[in-house]
Amino acid sequence: MENAVLISSIFSTKYGFQDTGVNGKHYEWQMLFGNQWRRIENDHVIETHYCHPGAKEISINTSQGQVFIDFDKLETRNAAVKVQRLSFLPQGQTEDIGWYFRDDQLWREYGSQSSNVMTSSISSKDIEQHFTLHPRGTLSFTVGSTGYTLDFSTMTQTNHNTNLRRNVRRRPKFNFNTASLPSTPGVPAASPLLLSDGHYKWEFMGDEGQWTEYQSQICSFDSDAIERQYQLNQQGQLHFRTKKFSYTLDFSTMRQVNNDIGTTRAVRRTPDNGSQQSSRVGSSVTPLNPLFSSSGRTPHWQFQDIGGIWKDYSKGPHCDISSQDIELQYQQNPSGTLPFNTMSYRYEINFSAMTQRNLDKNTTRPVKRLLQ
Repeated sequence: MENAVLISSIFSTKYGFQDTGVNGKHYEWQMLFGNQWRRIENDHVIETHYCHPGAKEISINTSQGQVFIDFDKLETRNAAVKVQRLSFLPQGQTEDIGWYFRDDQLWREYGSQSSNVMTSSISSKDIEQHFTLHPRGTLSFTVGSTGYTLDFSTMTQTNHNTNLRRNVRRRPKFNFNTASLPSTPGVPAASPLLLSDGHYKWEFMGDEGQWTEYQSQICSFDSDAIERQYQLNQQGQLHFRTKKFSYTLDFSTMRQVNNDIGTTRAVRRTPDNGSQQSSRVGSSVTPLNPLFSSSGRTPHWQFQDIGGIWKDYSKGPHCDISSQDIELQYQQNPSGTLPFNTMSYRYEINFSAMTQRNLDKNTTRPVKRLLQ
Protein backbone atom coordinates (compact mmCIF):
# COMPACT_ATOMS: atom_id res chain seq x y z
CA MET A 1 0.00 0.00 0.00
CA GLU A 2 1.51 3.30 -1.04
CA ASN A 3 -0.31 6.17 0.58
CA ALA A 4 -0.44 9.62 -0.98
CA VAL A 5 0.82 12.49 1.15
CA LEU A 6 -1.37 15.57 1.36
CA ILE A 7 0.26 19.00 1.37
CA SER A 8 -1.10 22.48 0.84
CA SER A 9 0.92 24.49 -1.64
CA ILE A 10 1.75 28.14 -2.18
CA PHE A 11 2.73 29.02 -5.74
CA SER A 12 4.88 31.80 -7.13
CA THR A 13 4.50 32.53 -10.81
CA LYS A 14 7.42 32.06 -13.19
CA TYR A 15 7.47 33.34 -16.76
CA GLY A 16 10.49 31.44 -17.96
CA PHE A 17 13.12 28.91 -17.01
CA GLN A 18 16.16 29.70 -14.94
CA ASP A 19 19.62 28.24 -15.29
CA THR A 20 20.27 28.27 -11.57
CA GLY A 21 18.19 26.86 -8.76
CA VAL A 22 16.15 28.93 -6.35
CA ASN A 23 18.00 29.62 -3.09
CA GLY A 24 20.85 27.39 -4.25
CA LYS A 25 18.73 24.26 -4.67
CA HIS A 26 19.63 21.85 -7.44
CA TYR A 27 15.95 21.04 -8.17
CA GLU A 28 12.64 22.81 -8.49
CA TRP A 29 9.05 21.52 -8.77
CA GLN A 30 6.63 23.48 -10.95
CA MET A 31 3.03 23.23 -12.14
CA LEU A 32 1.55 24.67 -15.33
CA PHE A 33 -1.80 26.41 -14.90
CA GLY A 34 -3.06 27.77 -18.20
CA ASN A 35 0.10 29.14 -19.82
CA GLN A 36 2.00 29.94 -16.63
CA TRP A 37 4.53 27.73 -14.89
CA ARG A 38 4.31 28.26 -11.14
CA ARG A 39 6.98 27.25 -8.68
CA ILE A 40 5.74 25.22 -5.72
CA GLU A 41 7.15 26.67 -2.52
CA ASN A 42 8.35 24.31 0.21
CA ASP A 43 8.90 21.76 -2.54
CA HIS A 44 11.57 20.04 -0.42
CA VAL A 45 8.64 18.04 1.01
CA ILE A 46 7.73 16.83 -2.48
CA GLU A 47 11.39 16.14 -3.22
CA THR A 48 11.92 14.15 -0.02
CA HIS A 49 8.88 12.00 -0.80
CA TYR A 50 9.75 11.64 -4.48
CA CYS A 51 13.24 10.36 -3.64
CA HIS A 52 11.76 7.48 -1.64
CA PRO A 53 11.37 4.54 -4.09
CA GLY A 54 8.18 3.34 -2.39
CA ALA A 55 6.33 6.64 -2.93
CA LYS A 56 3.85 6.51 -5.80
CA GLU A 57 2.10 9.88 -5.61
CA ILE A 58 1.52 13.05 -3.61
CA SER A 59 -1.58 15.23 -3.26
CA ILE A 60 -1.43 19.04 -3.32
CA ASN A 61 -4.14 21.52 -2.40
CA THR A 62 -4.07 24.47 -4.81
CA SER A 63 -6.30 27.36 -5.72
CA GLN A 64 -7.52 25.14 -8.56
CA GLY A 65 -8.47 22.35 -6.16
CA GLN A 66 -6.71 19.16 -5.13
CA VAL A 67 -4.04 17.93 -7.54
CA PHE A 68 -2.45 14.46 -7.47
CA ILE A 69 1.08 14.08 -8.85
CA ASP A 70 1.94 10.61 -10.14
CA PHE A 71 5.67 10.17 -9.46
CA ASP A 72 6.09 7.33 -11.98
CA LYS A 73 4.63 9.31 -14.89
CA LEU A 74 5.40 12.81 -13.57
CA GLU A 75 1.94 13.96 -14.51
CA THR A 76 -1.31 14.83 -12.74
CA ARG A 77 -4.76 13.28 -12.93
CA ASN A 78 -6.05 16.56 -14.37
CA ALA A 79 -5.07 16.84 -18.05
CA ALA A 80 -5.22 20.64 -17.78
CA VAL A 81 -2.55 20.75 -15.06
CA LYS A 82 1.01 19.86 -15.98
CA VAL A 83 3.88 19.17 -13.59
CA GLN A 84 7.63 19.14 -14.04
CA ARG A 85 10.77 18.78 -11.97
CA LEU A 86 13.68 20.93 -13.10
CA SER A 87 17.27 20.09 -12.24
CA PHE A 88 19.89 22.81 -11.78
CA LEU A 89 23.45 21.52 -11.60
CA PRO A 90 26.80 23.08 -12.49
CA GLN A 91 28.18 22.04 -15.85
CA GLY A 92 29.85 18.65 -15.67
CA GLN A 93 27.89 17.49 -12.61
CA THR A 94 25.11 14.91 -12.65
CA GLU A 95 22.46 13.89 -10.15
CA ASP A 96 22.97 10.84 -7.96
CA ILE A 97 20.25 8.53 -9.29
CA GLY A 98 19.01 5.33 -7.67
CA TRP A 99 17.48 2.43 -9.61
CA TYR A 100 15.18 0.10 -7.68
CA PHE A 101 13.21 -3.08 -8.30
CA ARG A 102 10.24 -4.29 -6.28
CA ASP A 103 10.68 -7.79 -4.85
CA ASP A 104 7.97 -9.65 -2.96
CA GLN A 105 8.12 -7.19 -0.07
CA LEU A 106 10.39 -4.17 -0.57
CA TRP A 107 11.88 -1.79 -3.10
CA ARG A 108 15.58 -2.68 -3.33
CA GLU A 109 18.38 -0.78 -5.03
CA TYR A 110 20.39 -2.55 -7.71
CA GLY A 111 23.82 -3.52 -6.47
CA SER A 112 22.95 -2.95 -2.79
CA GLN A 113 24.21 -5.41 -0.22
CA SER A 114 21.73 -7.50 1.75
CA SER A 115 22.10 -10.45 4.07
CA ASN A 116 19.40 -12.48 2.33
CA VAL A 117 19.41 -11.14 -1.24
CA MET A 118 22.10 -11.85 -3.83
CA THR A 119 23.79 -8.76 -5.28
CA SER A 120 23.18 -8.01 -8.96
CA SER A 121 26.06 -7.66 -11.41
CA ILE A 122 25.11 -4.03 -12.05
CA SER A 123 24.66 -0.97 -9.86
CA SER A 124 22.46 2.12 -10.08
CA LYS A 125 25.37 3.98 -11.65
CA ASP A 126 25.76 1.33 -14.36
CA ILE A 127 22.05 1.41 -15.18
CA GLU A 128 21.91 5.21 -15.26
CA GLN A 129 24.81 5.39 -17.71
CA HIS A 130 23.08 2.94 -20.03
CA PHE A 131 19.72 4.68 -19.62
CA THR A 132 21.25 8.05 -20.57
CA LEU A 133 22.47 6.56 -23.86
CA HIS A 134 19.40 4.41 -24.58
CA PRO A 135 16.35 5.75 -22.67
CA ARG A 136 13.96 3.44 -24.58
CA GLY A 137 16.31 0.45 -24.75
CA THR A 138 17.03 -2.62 -22.64
CA LEU A 139 19.88 -3.82 -20.42
CA SER A 140 20.75 -7.44 -19.60
CA PHE A 141 22.48 -8.50 -16.36
CA THR A 142 22.83 -11.44 -13.99
CA VAL A 143 22.19 -12.23 -10.35
CA GLY A 144 24.18 -15.33 -9.52
CA SER A 145 23.45 -17.72 -12.39
CA THR A 146 20.10 -16.13 -13.31
CA GLY A 147 19.79 -13.70 -16.21
CA TYR A 148 17.51 -10.67 -16.30
CA THR A 149 16.51 -7.95 -18.75
CA LEU A 150 15.65 -4.43 -17.68
CA ASP A 151 13.29 -2.69 -20.12
CA PHE A 152 13.44 1.11 -19.86
CA SER A 153 10.35 1.66 -22.02
CA THR A 154 8.11 -0.31 -19.65
CA MET A 155 10.24 0.14 -16.50
CA THR A 156 10.13 -3.58 -15.79
CA GLN A 157 12.64 -6.34 -15.04
CA THR A 158 12.11 -9.83 -16.51
CA ASN A 159 13.59 -13.10 -15.22
CA HIS A 160 14.90 -15.12 -18.20
CA ASN A 161 14.14 -18.46 -16.50
CA THR A 162 10.66 -17.85 -15.12
CA ASN A 163 9.51 -14.84 -17.21
CA LEU A 164 8.48 -13.19 -13.94
CA ARG A 165 8.25 -9.42 -14.37
CA ARG A 166 8.86 -6.90 -11.63
CA ASN A 167 8.33 -3.16 -11.57
CA VAL A 168 11.33 -0.85 -11.66
CA ARG A 169 11.68 2.77 -10.51
CA ARG A 170 14.26 5.47 -11.16
CA ARG A 171 14.50 8.18 -8.48
CA PRO A 172 17.07 10.81 -7.51
CA LYS A 173 18.74 10.37 -4.15
CA PHE A 174 17.90 13.16 -1.74
CA ASN A 175 20.96 15.28 -0.93
CA PHE A 176 19.90 17.30 2.10
CA ASN A 177 21.93 20.41 2.85
CA THR A 178 21.25 23.96 3.94
CA ALA A 179 20.90 25.09 0.32
CA SER A 180 18.09 22.59 -0.25
CA LEU A 181 15.57 24.60 1.74
CA PRO A 182 13.88 27.88 0.76
CA SER A 183 14.13 30.70 3.28
CA THR A 184 10.40 30.89 4.02
CA PRO A 185 8.55 30.59 7.34
CA GLY A 186 7.34 27.15 6.28
CA VAL A 187 10.70 25.40 6.22
CA PRO A 188 12.34 23.52 9.07
CA ALA A 189 14.27 26.39 10.56
CA ALA A 190 14.45 27.89 14.04
CA SER A 191 11.47 30.16 14.53
CA PRO A 192 11.82 33.51 16.32
CA LEU A 193 8.13 33.38 17.30
CA LEU A 194 7.66 32.57 20.98
CA LEU A 195 4.27 31.82 22.51
CA SER A 196 3.39 32.92 26.01
CA ASP A 197 4.12 29.50 27.51
CA GLY A 198 7.48 29.21 25.70
CA HIS A 199 6.97 25.63 24.54
CA TYR A 200 8.28 24.34 21.23
CA LYS A 201 7.61 21.16 19.33
CA TRP A 202 10.51 19.33 17.66
CA GLU A 203 9.68 17.03 14.75
CA PHE A 204 11.47 15.10 12.02
CA MET A 205 10.24 14.29 8.52
CA GLY A 206 9.02 10.67 8.34
CA ASP A 207 9.11 8.31 5.38
CA GLU A 208 5.67 9.25 4.09
CA GLY A 209 6.18 13.01 4.18
CA GLN A 210 4.64 13.45 7.62
CA TRP A 211 6.10 15.39 10.53
CA THR A 212 6.69 13.12 13.55
CA GLU A 213 7.36 14.51 17.03
CA TYR A 214 10.32 13.20 19.01
CA GLN A 215 9.19 10.86 21.79
CA SER A 216 11.29 10.10 24.88
CA GLN A 217 10.21 6.46 24.98
CA ILE A 218 11.68 6.01 21.49
CA CYS A 219 14.89 8.06 21.44
CA SER A 220 15.32 9.21 25.09
CA PHE A 221 14.73 12.86 24.08
CA ASP A 222 11.37 14.60 23.80
CA SER A 223 10.63 18.11 22.53
CA ASP A 224 11.31 19.76 25.90
CA ALA A 225 14.68 18.03 26.31
CA ILE A 226 15.74 18.95 22.78
CA GLU A 227 14.63 22.56 23.32
CA ARG A 228 16.79 22.83 26.46
CA GLN A 229 19.84 21.67 24.50
CA TYR A 230 18.98 24.06 21.68
CA GLN A 231 18.82 27.03 24.06
CA LEU A 232 22.31 26.18 25.34
CA ASN A 233 23.84 26.17 21.85
CA GLN A 234 21.70 27.01 18.83
CA GLN A 235 24.54 26.08 16.45
CA GLY A 236 25.44 22.84 18.20
CA GLN A 237 24.53 19.18 17.87
CA LEU A 238 22.62 16.63 19.91
CA HIS A 239 23.53 12.94 19.85
CA PHE A 240 21.02 10.22 20.77
CA ARG A 241 20.20 6.58 20.18
CA THR A 242 17.17 4.42 19.50
CA LYS A 243 17.14 0.65 19.96
CA LYS A 244 18.74 0.12 16.55
CA PHE A 245 20.65 3.24 15.49
CA SER A 246 22.59 6.27 16.66
CA TYR A 247 21.69 9.75 15.37
CA THR A 248 22.99 13.31 15.29
CA LEU A 249 20.59 16.26 15.34
CA ASP A 250 22.34 19.32 13.87
CA PHE A 251 20.72 22.56 15.03
CA SER A 252 22.58 24.75 12.51
CA THR A 253 21.23 22.87 9.48
CA MET A 254 18.06 21.53 11.12
CA ARG A 255 18.62 17.98 10.01
CA GLN A 256 18.88 14.54 11.61
CA VAL A 257 21.55 12.12 10.39
CA ASN A 258 21.54 8.37 10.98
CA ASN A 259 25.18 7.77 11.93
CA ASP A 260 25.00 4.06 11.05
CA ILE A 261 23.52 4.11 7.54
CA GLY A 262 23.91 7.77 6.55
CA THR A 263 20.29 8.70 5.83
CA THR A 264 19.25 12.30 6.49
CA ARG A 265 15.88 13.77 7.49
CA ALA A 266 14.58 17.31 7.78
CA VAL A 267 13.89 18.64 11.29
CA ARG A 268 11.69 21.53 12.33
CA ARG A 269 11.02 23.54 15.50
CA THR A 270 7.60 25.14 15.88
CA PRO A 271 5.73 26.85 18.74
CA ASP A 272 3.47 24.35 20.49
CA ASN A 273 0.22 25.76 21.81
CA GLY A 274 -1.24 22.34 22.50
CA SER A 275 -3.40 22.22 19.39
CA GLN A 276 -3.08 20.63 16.00
CA GLN A 277 -2.43 24.04 14.46
CA SER A 278 0.74 24.43 16.51
CA SER A 279 2.63 22.46 13.90
CA ARG A 280 2.04 25.19 11.34
CA VAL A 281 3.96 28.45 11.80
CA GLY A 282 3.00 30.05 8.52
CA SER A 283 3.84 26.68 7.00
CA SER A 284 2.34 25.47 3.75
CA VAL A 285 3.00 21.86 4.64
CA THR A 286 0.57 19.68 6.61
CA PRO A 287 0.77 15.92 7.13
CA LEU A 288 -1.92 13.53 5.93
CA ASN A 289 -1.57 11.26 8.96
CA PRO A 290 -0.12 13.09 11.99
CA LEU A 291 1.38 10.83 14.62
CA PHE A 292 -1.12 11.99 17.21
CA SER A 293 -4.56 13.47 16.75
CA SER A 294 -5.53 16.74 18.43
CA SER A 295 -7.01 14.72 21.30
CA GLY A 296 -3.70 12.91 21.84
CA ARG A 297 -4.90 9.50 20.61
CA THR A 298 -2.47 7.32 18.74
CA PRO A 299 -3.25 5.77 15.34
CA HIS A 300 -4.58 2.22 15.28
CA TRP A 301 -3.72 -0.61 12.92
CA GLN A 302 -6.01 -2.90 10.94
CA PHE A 303 -5.68 -5.83 8.56
CA GLN A 304 -8.07 -6.81 5.77
CA ASP A 305 -9.74 -10.09 6.64
CA ILE A 306 -11.70 -12.53 4.47
CA GLY A 307 -14.50 -10.79 2.59
CA GLY A 308 -12.67 -7.45 2.55
CA ILE A 309 -13.59 -6.60 6.15
CA TRP A 310 -11.05 -4.46 8.02
CA LYS A 311 -10.34 -5.65 11.56
CA ASP A 312 -8.33 -4.10 14.39
CA TYR A 313 -5.28 -5.81 15.82
CA SER A 314 -6.22 -6.78 19.37
CA LYS A 315 -3.94 -8.36 21.92
CA GLY A 316 -5.45 -11.37 23.66
CA PRO A 317 -5.48 -15.15 23.76
CA HIS A 318 -5.58 -15.37 19.95
CA CYS A 319 -2.93 -12.73 19.07
CA ASP A 320 0.19 -11.55 20.91
CA ILE A 321 0.31 -7.92 19.66
CA SER A 322 -1.96 -4.87 19.83
CA SER A 323 -2.25 -1.69 17.75
CA GLN A 324 -0.12 0.11 20.31
CA ASP A 325 2.63 -2.51 20.02
CA ILE A 326 2.60 -2.12 16.23
CA GLU A 327 2.64 1.68 16.42
CA LEU A 328 5.64 1.73 18.76
CA GLN A 329 7.59 -0.55 16.44
CA TYR A 330 6.53 1.55 13.42
CA GLN A 331 7.81 4.74 15.05
CA GLN A 332 11.17 3.12 15.68
CA ASN A 333 11.56 1.80 12.13
CA PRO A 334 8.84 2.79 9.61
CA SER A 335 10.60 0.78 6.89
CA GLY A 336 11.07 -2.39 8.95
CA THR A 337 9.09 -5.50 9.78
CA LEU A 338 7.35 -6.85 12.90
CA PRO A 339 6.86 -10.57 13.55
CA PHE A 340 3.99 -11.83 15.73
CA ASN A 341 2.06 -15.01 16.49
CA THR A 342 -1.51 -16.17 16.80
CA MET A 343 -2.70 -19.49 18.21
CA SER A 344 -2.47 -21.08 14.76
CA TYR A 345 0.15 -19.26 12.66
CA ARG A 346 3.25 -17.08 12.53
CA TYR A 347 2.95 -13.69 10.82
CA GLU A 348 5.05 -10.69 9.79
CA ILE A 349 3.92 -7.09 9.21
CA ASN A 350 5.92 -5.24 6.56
CA PHE A 351 5.69 -1.47 7.10
CA SER A 352 7.17 -0.54 3.71
CA ALA A 353 4.70 -2.70 1.79
CA MET A 354 1.88 -2.24 4.37
CA THR A 355 1.13 -5.94 4.29
CA GLN A 356 0.72 -8.85 6.71
CA ARG A 357 2.22 -12.15 5.57
CA ASN A 358 1.39 -15.60 6.96
CA LEU A 359 4.85 -17.17 7.27
CA ASP A 360 3.43 -20.69 7.38
CA LYS A 361 1.07 -20.45 4.38
CA ASN A 362 2.86 -17.58 2.56
CA THR A 363 -0.39 -15.65 2.05
CA THR A 364 -0.51 -11.85 2.21
CA ARG A 365 -3.17 -9.36 3.35
CA PRO A 366 -3.23 -5.53 3.20
CA VAL A 367 -2.60 -3.53 6.37
CA LYS A 368 -3.48 0.07 7.11
CA ARG A 369 -2.71 2.68 9.77
CA LEU A 370 -5.38 5.25 10.58
CA LEU A 371 -6.45 7.66 13.30
CA GLN A 372 -9.21 6.73 15.69
